[in-house]
Amino acid sequence: MAATTTLRQLFRFKIGRVHANIARARELCKGLTPRCVDLLCFPEMIFSGYMFPNTTSIYPYLEHPRTGPTCTFCAELAHRLECYVTAGFPERLAHDSNSAAPPPPPTSPATTATPASPPHNHTAGAHLPPTIVGFNTAVLYSPAGELLTLYRKSNLYETDLSWAAPGNGFTVLDLPPPLGKTTIAICNDLNVHKPAVWESLEDGPYELARHCMREGTGLLVLLNAWSKARDEADEDKDDGEAEKPNWETLNWWAQRLRPTWAHHYPTTENENEDQQIEHQINGSELGDLVVVACNRFGDEGERTFVGSSAMLMMRRGSGRPRLLHAMGEREEGIGIWTVPVRP
Repeated sequence: MAATTTLRQLFRFKIGRVHANIARARELCKGLTPRCVDLLCFPEMIFSGYMFPNTTSIYPYLEHPRTGPTCTFCAELAHRLECYVTAGFPERLAHDSNSAAPPPPPTSPATTATPASPPHNHTAGAHLPPTIVGFNTAVLYSPAGELLTLYRKSNLYETDLSWAAPGNGFTVLDLPPPLGKTTIAICNDLNVHKPAVWESLEDGPYELARHCMREGTGLLVLLNAWSKARDEADEDKDDGEAEKPNWETLNWWAQRLRPTWAHHYPTTENENEDQQIEHQINGSELGDLVVVACNRFGDEGERTFVGSSAMLMMRRGSGRPRLLHAMGEREEGIGIWTVPVRP
């Protein structure tokens, strides 16, 4: 029996302090040795910060793939540790398909580089349309330090809409053992994709879960910036409370993947797809789904990130998800977790 070892990472960061945040991550990782983990994860837009209120505020932090600070750091770390490394970053939109030159800077009024506005303040003026300048992206590097893929967030959250274009949908990567078929998704990808609406617990829709079932995904990696409204009472919690995960958040993540563990999975209007998934389940072609949810903690403006990075096991038809490991809501550091996988 093989084993997949996954390292989880979340820490208190400062918005706009890209190089300082990378230095902090490097410090946390310095004790890791080559091949001690198979996969190293960092959350959504971890080094730039996330709650940028408009295009102008995020523009200085957009990065070019391969040469930007996030990709450079991930490539170096993957090569040193001889493992896969994934992280989220704001990708700069190329001016055109033949040029790496950035688009012209947005013309809306300038804002502070460390925005503190609520996420619904997308533009300086409500009458101005958003200016699309990039993608909310996850990068994956190989143990040789080579770029394997760029996944662009498909289901944009309201904070993304002021500056980011959506990606082209979910994909699956066929990686060498012990990782196998792997899907990378980003935060709000887990929720219902507009214009669809939540119908019921039975029927969903469950876009990401059904993708994983249809493609035979064995490892789902979620890079999150999952947050809640800021509550000053949270800051007064003692160390024991801070080290507990946010159970409401963990339950929501599991519920949004309900078809992967429920006794009965929801049907869709696509009869052929339903029959294909039913055949896979009855024929035991679908194995377990390991879910690695990597989140951050700390505050930005009026939002508080809820941490609670977790590893879950989803077994088809079992009737319940299984929580394997979790970090606290306000716990800084790394977690090295091992999960057995079927050969």
